[in-house]
Amino acid sequence: MELKKIALNDVHVALGAKMVPFAGYNMPVRYSSDIEEHNTVRNAVGIFDVSHMGEFMLRGPGALDLIQRITSNDASKLTDGKVQYSCFPNEEGGIVDDLLVYRFSEEEYMLVVNASNIEKDWAWVNKYNTNGVELENISDEMSLFAVQGPKAVEALQSLTKIDLASMVYYTFEKGEFAGAQDVIVSATGYTGAGGFEIYVKNEDAVKVFEAIMEAGKEYGIKPIGLGARDTLRLEMGFCLYGNDINDTTSPLEAGLGWITKFDKDFTNADNLKAQKEAGVTRKLVGFEMMEKAIPRAHYELVNAEGEQIGEVTSGTMSPSMGKGIGLGYVTKDYSKTGTEIFVRVRNKDMKAQIVKLPIYKK
Repeated sequence: MELKKIALNDVHVALGAKMVPFAGYNMPVRYSSDIEEHNTVRNAVGIFDVSHMGEFMLRGPGALDLIQRITSNDASKLTDGKVQYSCFPNEEGGIVDDLLVYRFSEEEYMLVVNASNIEKDWAWVNKYNTNGVELENISDEMSLFAVQGPKAVEALQSLTKIDLASMVYYTFEKGEFAGAQDVIVSATGYTGAGGFEIYVKNEDAVKVFEAIMEAGKEYGIKPIGLGARDTLRLEMGFCLYGNDINDTTSPLEAGLGWITKFDKDFTNADNLKAQKEAGVTRKLVGFEMMEKAIPRAHYELVNAEGEQIGEVTSGTMSPSMGKGIGLGYVTKDYSKTGTEIFVRVRNKDMKAQIVKLPIYKK
């Protein structure tokens, strides 16, 4: 299958990015080093091109009903300009995808989904659209830049009249940005470092990206690749679809009970409610290594007796903490904060400890 190219493909190549296949797209994984890029975002400001993400527009009087039917969170709580984190539960108790829901008005919403799941999610939304909601898949027309870090407000403010400093987490505004019209500026991100996600039409993408790089120059802005995006989100304990959540993991096991609202009806709600009442048998936990080792996905998690109690779903060396960290599922008995567990690294059991999320405490 031929890789799709994002609008700024050639710009990233010119910036010296190492390009790799990711979710069917040719994407920049790094420009300098993952650690340097990670620290740039934690301490100053960086810009990610995440234009591979998918965007669906839902319009019409039945839009909210459809969203309520297919997502686990309660979208009726949204007001104009608000964003909500949610997931699509499947019919077997797992997760089709996690997503963001944007409310523009009572009858217009945008769903932002993971790149690897665009086709699957589009089919899922259409499957349940029995009341004639107008659906539009605008994924191929949009570019998305995540400008993240403590200096994001200063780096971007000169480009727009939107008052960025007053924007609350998980809100958005639509307006002029860097000379482009109808840009969505969203106070969201996947790094825990603060900042914004900027949705622009492909035809404005180069102009907007270059304006951000220029305006952010005095604040030390740098382009950041997917490598650092992964270490940043893992330090926060944010789930990555395909690693920490998938078609077989329930939102309750994954610690996503807070986005699973049983005061409305949604796909597979009854089964998930029964699971909540019975109690889950395994839980997704964050852990940090107490010995020198780097956990990796699919490594076994064991107890002091060497019996398997779970599996690592994501793991890395934390640039902010200088130690190995990870996420993984363990049996409920071993899920409590402070519990000692072991990661089996090349047949050697290395000590780790369950920690409360986020793993990295600022």
